[in-house]
This record gives sequence, C-alpha cells and structure tokens, in this order.
Amino acid sequence: MSENEDKADKGKQASIDGFAHEHIVAGILMKKFRNVSLVDLPLSSYDIIIAGKAKNGRTEDIIRVQVKTARKSISFTGGTRGGVDREYKSDVKTYIQSTKTSDVVVGVQPTDNGEYNLYFVPTILVEKWKTKSKSLNKIEILKNNYDFLIRCKDYNYIIKKAEEYKII
Repeated sequence: MSENEDKADKGKQASIDGFAHEHIVAGILMKKFRNVSLVDLPLSSYDIIIAGKAKNGRTEDIIRVQVKTARKSISFTGGTRGGVDREYKSDVKTYIQSTKTSDVVVGVQPTDNGEYNLYFVPTILVEKWKTKSKSLNKIEILKNNYDFLIRCKDYNYIIKKAEEYKII
C-alpha cells in the first residue's frame, strides 16, 4: 500500500469515526435525557440538541452539543473538513467553539474495552481558556461529569466549579 493510499484510508476512518461518535453520543444522551436529536444541518456549528424543560417548568430549553473525537486531547475548532473530503471548499471559515456556536463540546474517547468516556466541556470554559484544544489529562475532572453538561449554560456554576477543580 502506498503512502497516499495509507493516508486516504486513515482519512476515511477518521471521517467514519466522527459520524459514528455523533451517533454513539446521541444514543448515550438519549437514554439519559430522552428528548435528544442529531442535527441534520450541514452548516450547523453543533451536532446534537437536547431539549428539556426550562427552570420555570413552562418553556423548553435546548442545549446545543458539538461532538469531537478525543483520543489524547479535545479540539475546539470547527468549520474545517477532515477525512476524505479534506479539500472541500466552502464559505465557512475555521472558528473556535464559543457560547455563540454551541453550549457544550463533548469529547468522545474510545476505551480499549469498547466503551466510551465522554468529556463535557462547556463553551464557557473554551472562551476562558482561549485555546484551540485541551489535553484530556488536564480536564480529567470533566470525564463523564454530567453536571457540566446539565449546567453548561450556568456561567456562575461552571466558573466556580472550574476554579474549585483548578482547571481555570
């Protein structure tokens, strides 16, 4: 196999992994929160929505979720193509996730035993960090920490807990 074929195969697999991880996360979240849907909008800055009751109990609140494959680190960038369509051109520019584009970035880390760890990173923290990615070792406290997902839009809670956990 040539070097180009090897790169193409790796790119195809990365693309497949990305789509599969979106479905896996949607399934995990659906079992926990019920009203969860993949977003079928190709130019959307998020992959999944979770719809639930707002604090007032009368209206609906939506959490916008961006899914990222995370092996050793989690990327917070969007607007670029990976995999086999890497040369895809559009008017979408690369950006860093923020509270304007999504509410939480979920890093999906496949484990050796076929399970998945989910790192819930509120975009409030991404804006504080001002970085394109973060090592999973530095945000271990966010692994499977559903409080950070549920309260991802609660600025005071997220900042207080992040300071407590020494991640900001």
